[in-house]
Amino acid sequence: MAEAGPGLLEQLKASAACSWPSLWALWLFAVLLLVYALRVPLRVHDNWAAVSMFLNTLTPKFYVALTGTSSLISGLILIFEWWYFRKYGTSFIEQVSVSHLRPLLGGVDNNSPTNSNTSNGDSDSNRQSVSECKVWRNPLNLFRGAEYNRYTWVTGREPLTYYDMNLSAQDHQTFFTCDTDHLRPADAIMQKAWRERNPQARISAAHEALELNECATAYILLAEEEATTIVEAEKLFKQALKAGEGCYRRSQQLQHHGAQYEAQHRRDTNVLVYIKRRLAMCARKLGRTREAVKMMRDLMKEFPLLSMFNIHENLLEALLELQAYADVQAVLAKYDDISLPKSATICYTAALLKARAVSDKFSPEAASRRGLSTAEMNAVEAIHRAVEFNPHVPKYLLEMKSLILPPEHILKRGDSEAIAYAFFHLQHWKRVEGALNLLHCTWEGTFRMIPYPLEKGHLFYPYPICTETADRELLPSFHEVSVYPKKELPFFILFTAGLCSFTAMLALLTHQFPELMGVFAKAFLSTLFAPLNFVMEKVESILPSSLWHQLTRI
Repeated sequence: MAEAGPGLLEQLKASAACSWPSLWALWLFAVLLLVYALRVPLRVHDNWAAVSMFLNTLTPKFYVALTGTSSLISGLILIFEWWYFRKYGTSFIEQVSVSHLRPLLGGVDNNSPTNSNTSNGDSDSNRQSVSECKVWRNPLNLFRGAEYNRYTWVTGREPLTYYDMNLSAQDHQTFFTCDTDHLRPADAIMQKAWRERNPQARISAAHEALELNECATAYILLAEEEATTIVEAEKLFKQALKAGEGCYRRSQQLQHHGAQYEAQHRRDTNVLVYIKRRLAMCARKLGRTREAVKMMRDLMKEFPLLSMFNIHENLLEALLELQAYADVQAVLAKYDDISLPKSATICYTAALLKARAVSDKFSPEAASRRGLSTAEMNAVEAIHRAVEFNPHVPKYLLEMKSLILPPEHILKRGDSEAIAYAFFHLQHWKRVEGALNLLHCTWEGTFRMIPYPLEKGHLFYPYPICTETADRELLPSFHEVSVYPKKELPFFILFTAGLCSFTAMLALLTHQFPELMGVFAKAFLSTLFAPLNFVMEKVESILPSSLWHQLTRI
């Protein structure tokens, strides 16, 4: 990957210079073959009459056979080109022209597919075995009552799908309940409340539980679903924190007395971590960012093993808001490790930091003239790495596609994760001068570097082919789901398809109207050779007859 950046820009710069000369060379070669096949008589002028006589004696069956054979050959070429493109990601004719004709024209191809396939084979052995379509809880998920419901009141649209909310209900039952809840009346009511589908029934059950006891999970439900503002939600979470800390201290003392006490302590730990995290998110949303950062850091120190909550992603977003880029880099150094599951937040934040060092002075024209500096190369490579992990993010950051409210669950490397990341981090990219311009100039080049098929990776494990289906379940129906960008068809496949269609049409017309098509063919050939006949007549009229006679004898 060390030469990925300059290789991309050089390819962008030299693509026109390498493809068109090769194309013209192929056309010149085809014309020479045609001239050789037809045996154009340049030596004896009298042979033109023989050629005309030969054309006049051709029967319609000849033209039927000629066009039918041409259609068959072009169809076979099209089938072979399409098969080669599906297997190797490039046109066979284009590859031959670039590999063999371009060196003759003075060009050098440094990005040979053999090298990329070799490096890809080496990296395949080090890939992680990761579940393709595992759904994760969105670390920055919004509040249902204060944010999602307000969106529904204004637009009349439901931002959350049933599948997404059902996953949340399963999470709540996993984190907020345990086997001993039936021993405590308030917890027993909340155990049923988390299974309720009707929001009003859940809220009524939470109020009923609070009438019996100070129940932390009841306050959580009310803060999430009944509170209509973040201020109200924060007040309820503070009450939940007071009740949750008491339950946590009591279960901590009894956790080693049996399996039931162990499960209860684990539940109380999850409840306490959830409350503190949501309080930090409330502080962040209310503008108290430094307070939120302190709360997140304290939470990560107090519960270092609960990495499944991905609290560091909340911390990264808050630190970017404070523009504390050195602290952001320190967090990335700890969590951007190959042994940990990557995320769009980690990859794109690392790319943003590297782009920040060069983006204010970056110019694609200047970079194509002088080449990339080391810092620019690192920034471009970081962008390539991020785009390979999640290719859907750039369109949202560049505002080429409209954002919606992020779902409560995301699919890593999917459109849902891209929406969740861009929803909170677009402002941070806009704040860094030139960062979006650098992203715009370089992100599409990633797909020219990744070995084909596109499901193969270069830095990460293969891209999951099931992301589109899972994202359609997570995202609302009014949103157009983004799919993995596909390679465009090469010119020669389109050209061969057009040639095949054209010759097939000629074959059909010749078969149906052989005499008429024979007349058209003779007229076309006469028109084709008319300029050459004109030139030969002029040469014959200018040169002396004796000299012309001697030239024809040579």
